[in-house]
Amino acid sequence: MQGTILILDGVSTNRIMLKVQLSAAYYHVVQSDGLQGLLPMARRAQPDLIVTAMTLPDGDALAVRRLMQQDDSLRNVPIIAITSQNDRAARLTALEGGIDDVLTQPVDDLILQARIRSLLRARSSTDELRLRDGASSILGFAEPAAAFTAPARVALLTRDSATGALWRARLKGMVRHRLESHQMSNIHAMMSDPMPDAIIVDLTGPYPDMGLRLLADLRARSQTSQAALIAVVPSTTPELVADALDRGAHDVLQTGFCPEELALRLTAQLHHKASSDRLRDSVRDGLRAAVRDPMTGLYNRRYALPHLATIAMNAARTGKSFSVMLADLDHFKRINDNHGHQAGDAVLMETARRLKSELRSTDMIARVGGEEFLIVMPDTDQAAASIVAGNLCRRINAHPFQCPGVSQPLHVTTSIGAVVGRPLGPDSGLTADQYATALIGQADRALYEAKGSGRNKVSLTPAAA
Repeated sequence: MQGTILILDGVSTNRIMLKVQLSAAYYHVVQSDGLQGLLPMARRAQPDLIVTAMTLPDGDALAVRRLMQQDDSLRNVPIIAITSQNDRAARLTALEGGIDDVLTQPVDDLILQARIRSLLRARSSTDELRLRDGASSILGFAEPAAAFTAPARVALLTRDSATGALWRARLKGMVRHRLESHQMSNIHAMMSDPMPDAIIVDLTGPYPDMGLRLLADLRARSQTSQAALIAVVPSTTPELVADALDRGAHDVLQTGFCPEELALRLTAQLHHKASSDRLRDSVRDGLRAAVRDPMTGLYNRRYALPHLATIAMNAARTGKSFSVMLADLDHFKRINDNHGHQAGDAVLMETARRLKSELRSTDMIARVGGEEFLIVMPDTDQAAASIVAGNLCRRINAHPFQCPGVSQPLHVTTSIGAVVGRPLGPDSGLTADQYATALIGQADRALYEAKGSGRNKVSLTPAAA
């Protein structure tokens, strides 16, 4: 089954017809004739989408939405309302009230199926972000309302400049966003930074193929993949509506350009985008926090060890050697004991900055202990590793450290143990993880040699087999 759809209609023949249409597409269908007992039923069924008549015996589509808002597990279920006639005022009222789309009887199966696919894709993507976001999924996906705090950038992509100017003029007084118009034949200006938050694509001309190709292209491009895409389609073209949705449009105006309806759909799509952006940022920040040391901003051990194993695997493929270093601050405990942990923290942060400044963008540095740093440098032989390690030592001891609450700058040195890893051969009997662990062990022994021979030194072991 592709998902569960709840059908609400007081007319049994309407429910039967919809069930036949949806069951043929392998959806699991649950039915009810009104609001009575709807909430407990929805909690049991957990529908992925609701198709409801605009008017029910004991309420309407907006009442259905209000009811769903009472349960955190149901508040994000998309709702499609179906009207008995093409009532523009009722459609606008429903869209303003948060209904995702409004279709007219008799329901065109092509449009209905495409609309359901589009809404389920959007919900699946958002639910995945919420699950990654962590605890919010356990709490029923509840989240604070998200909205654009500043005006969004909205691009009108039309077949000619006259159409773009007309649409912009008619829409301007209805939204507070920054509107700009571009012709489909020249979208270079639209693709400048910052990218549009929403793109309105004109499919009303006699040759909509260019617009359809642009929809697919915009959805596929990394720069515009997160933009809200809305297609404007002339009436009586169900194939074009379905095609636009399947090509990547988040929403469609299927009765031609209507500024009032476009403003409502644009507001809804920007709200969805803001919510997804917030969740995406939260996930990214969460992943960053999981692999970063909060004090220095460097990677932590959780990230460093798999990264080293990856470098070892790459070296086996390319045949190039790489270096592994452990840097440890000398007599760091004295700094904490004599000047306090605030001074010690300042030294660690400045050490991280100095070490990182000497490394390439392809090198990895992580804080793997209290005052211990792991450095991994791909494509580095023994001579280069020796030079870099010496530079790192000098970078630390060349200038005293200024610390808050300490009257005199502190002289700090570091010792470094380094080993150069050779490409792992097929007959080594080691996995990349085992080899990474062995290299760290060798670097650690080299570090102890540097400490034992007077500190503020580099000890480089012969290349590891």
